[in-house]
Amino acid sequence: MSSSTWQVRWSNSKSLPYFYNTATDESRWEPPQGMTPEQVYALPGAKESYERQQQQLAAQAQTGSVQDSAGGEEKVRASHLLIKHKDSRRPASWKNPNITMTREEAITRLRAMQSHLQSVPPQDLPRAFAELASRESDCSSYSKGGDLGWFARKQMQKPFEDASFALKVGQMSDIVDTSSGVHLILRTG
Repeated sequence: MSSSTWQVRWSNSKSLPYFYNTATDESRWEPPQGMTPEQVYALPGAKESYERQQQQLAAQAQTGSVQDSAGGEEKVRASHLLIKHKDSRRPASWKNPNITMTREEAITRLRAMQSHLQSVPPQDLPRAFAELASRESDCSSYSKGGDLGWFARKQMQKPFEDASFALKVGQMSDIVDTSSGVHLILRTG
């Protein structure tokens, strides 16, 4: 797959970057399969999307809280580490085009990561979580250390949303099971 036909564009409705193929008109949230992080960063629009995200984060940091434009509902910011399994709604990722591990194997793998993260001092947890997510997560957010940005209710799958909103800033969830796979969530805002 030629990386020259792909661009990074900005979704105004989700306030997130997405990938667009100019040859096929395909849009997707996850990077094209087989593309390295370096190739993703070199795509047209990648730098602008990154800068736009950084501007949003800076503005949010100044206010200390985030309101959505629709109804003023509170948003949270979270990072996650996703491990997909063969029964996930899309059993493929940037690391593996054909995931065959069982749900139980995915949970066992994630429990080991959870155990490691629980041994990290609280002040080091965000960094350790981001490093682990960038290596191990099956979500395209791996390229941002698992950071999903700010989101309101009804933007994520219900179990993920419920867990994220129940956490305090700096707190990590237990394993959360969704149709995407199994997750660890770290609330960051």
